[in-house]
Amino acid sequence: MSVTTLSSPALAQRQPNWLVRLFDYKPFLIVMCLAPAIGLLAVFLTYPLGLGVWLAFTDTTIGQRGIYVGFENFQYLLTDSLWWNAVFYSVVYTGIATFGKFALGFWLALLLNNHFPFKSVLRAIILLPWIVPTVLSALAFWWIYDPQFSIISYLLVDVLHWRDSNIDFLGSPWPARFSLIAANIWRGIPFVAISLLAGLQTISPSLYEAAMLDGASAWQRFRYITFPMMMPILAIVMTFSIIFTFTDFQLVYAITRGGPGNSTHLLATLAFQRGIAGGELGEGAAIAVSMIPFLVFATLFSYFGLARRKWQQGESND
Repeated sequence: MSVTTLSSPALAQRQPNWLVRLFDYKPFLIVMCLAPAIGLLAVFLTYPLGLGVWLAFTDTTIGQRGIYVGFENFQYLLTDSLWWNAVFYSVVYTGIATFGKFALGFWLALLLNNHFPFKSVLRAIILLPWIVPTVLSALAFWWIYDPQFSIISYLLVDVLHWRDSNIDFLGSPWPARFSLIAANIWRGIPFVAISLLAGLQTISPSLYEAAMLDGASAWQRFRYITFPMMMPILAIVMTFSIIFTFTDFQLVYAITRGGPGNSTHLLATLAFQRGIAGGELGEGAAIAVSMIPFLVFATLFSYFGLARRKWQQGESND
């Protein structure tokens, strides 16, 4: 009885390595590379989000499992003046702070894009407000706004003699609101500036040289070269800035805790106060879920603005 043996090349030809072919398949490779990140997001983001949405439709409290109550929590919020106040201030806080961060951040990015001594050191220093933990920044501003030991009041009263008494920044609603907005702008400028600086450095200097040869002024170069070329990164950075600002919690809670008189509550801080401090988990979850439409609107607005810009650029190229 004879046994037929196959040579190695023949065996490899008849039995191809399916594992090699599988990893050569691009979609499978992409899924395998993304699987760890998808798993982490599912555990630490998707599950808490799903649980929060479910709690928003229940009357769950701390220590007591609730039952499904439908839209009762949301119907109650529509009659809650404190929720409407939080919605109003969240929109004002996000709008003014985002505009301030973009105006100052863009201006700072344009300055940092120039050539000057110790440019790298200055870029690193500018990042400090963004790198410092939010709670430490909040404590620093809490001291700055303190009615007795404020450095601003000291300069205005004891040094410049422009006032007779100290300023109580956090003692009344609107001064407290604008004080928080100023703190958020100071903290967010580095993120906007460095992000836009990265976009500015991708613009070819030859475009500016050609414009200068044609006699274009500095404003014209900014309007017709810098700003249009920066639109994609502007849309992305603005989206992240709006999301970070609208969902801000640490800065507001550490400085005012929603006071005075609940006038500086954002939706995030109000959700914490009702859900955790007040024990009404269902109601707090409903307040947190009510933030989702605003965030979706901001994201879609930036996305479609970017897509519209690309479409216009494609038409102009054609």
